[in-house]
Amino acid sequence: MKKFDLIVIGSGPAGEKAAVKAAYFGYEVALVEKEEEYGGAGVQTGTLPSKTLKETALYLSGIYQKGVFGIDKKIGRKTGVNDFLYRKRLVTNHKNKVVAHNLENHGISIFKGFASLISPHQVKIQGALEQTIEGDYILIATGSYPYHPPNIPFEDHRVHDSDSILQITKFPKSICVLGAGVIGCEYSTIFGAMGVKTFLVNDRDKILGFLDNGISEALVEQMDKNGIKILFNNSVVDFELPEDEGENLKLKLKTGETLNVDMFLFAAGRSGSIKGLNLEKIGVETGKRETVVVNEKYQTNLPHIYAVGDVIGFPALASTSMEQGRVAITHMFDTGDLHALADTFPYGIYTVPEVSMVGITEEQAKEQGVEYEIGLSFYRDTARGMILGDADNGFLKLILDKNTKQILGVHIIGHSATELIHYGMELVRDNKSVDQIISTVFNYPTLHSLYKYAAYDALGNLAGKKVKKAGERV
Repeated sequence: MKKFDLIVIGSGPAGEKAAVKAAYFGYEVALVEKEEEYGGAGVQTGTLPSKTLKETALYLSGIYQKGVFGIDKKIGRKTGVNDFLYRKRLVTNHKNKVVAHNLENHGISIFKGFASLISPHQVKIQGALEQTIEGDYILIATGSYPYHPPNIPFEDHRVHDSDSILQITKFPKSICVLGAGVIGCEYSTIFGAMGVKTFLVNDRDKILGFLDNGISEALVEQMDKNGIKILFNNSVVDFELPEDEGENLKLKLKTGETLNVDMFLFAAGRSGSIKGLNLEKIGVETGKRETVVVNEKYQTNLPHIYAVGDVIGFPALASTSMEQGRVAITHMFDTGDLHALADTFPYGIYTVPEVSMVGITEEQAKEQGVEYEIGLSFYRDTARGMILGDADNGFLKLILDKNTKQILGVHIIGHSATELIHYGMELVRDNKSVDQIISTVFNYPTLHSLYKYAAYDALGNLAGKKVKKAGERV
């Protein structure tokens, strides 16, 4: 039986980074992957594919180009689904090779097959070659899979989850997306940009409930402009599946209405991928939605077994999962470099338009009794925004302490929001004030001017000298 210092189960963002770090520090590492491809959902079915499809949709729809040139070059779904998925395949195939090379380059022993724990230190691998390996430490990084409620007929080829939607062979004429979380909103705007009549069904009165209300409302407005119909305070309670594929699916809504669409996407939650690991047999504690329960060091209740990434639940971001893997290795082998995940990190939602945030929302400031002020700036008022043609979409919102002028939150909707947020993250993390934004020089013209305009707006608000009303055009 082969013995290792560490056995990592799963090659997604969390597993890969943990395995590579342990190998870098000289430990003997084995990695078990049940799929042919590397990278887990982050590479194959989740993070990278959906973000690549978003960029493809932007290009084919001509949404941003229309703003620049004043013409509508919208190609949309006329291109065919193969053209739509082409770049996604290119990116995932390349990233698969990158991950494989990284693992190989660090001397990690790869085992292909399904892993199950037959004892606290032994992992059985069922693949082309069935074998058992032993590890001083075990790291579970098996990710998550789309949750399947029993009342949804996933056996029908027009009923999809966020994995199977990537296997469609033709564009739907219309689609209903159930669930207005990150995945549901991203795919709704992707299909909407491609000219597909899109309905988004949400059981609440707000999408993306963790967002600042102003950002959430602005995203709803933009979705409406792109032809996406949001059905708030509603849900799908029954399905009527016609035998004739030329006929629409009939979705019975909670409100008593019927929604007739060509395709359905369920995007309301994921579960941890722990089936078959035999965690209960060896006494590892698990939680809701098949997640693994861990402490702040990412240890399970068995101290030598750790878990990281989507399999432990919130926040379930590729960015945080990578760091969780690295932090876990620090505590396993006392590498002394990265003891905890940063407590300030950004959220990025790759909708059309993009949304990103860091720090507290205006609603949280009110709940916490913070004396706060806000500063707003609009893409259309910046030189770079005008060059990009983003004249109607997008703004940046600063939330600051009224007494100290310290930046408490940054919220952005618009072009490259997920890139722009990183400067905002530094402001929040390092307790910077609006005065420090004012004294910073940015390249001109760039979208970072949004920060300076918002800072001046905040100073005007603090002084009671509002120069321009929110939404007012120059």
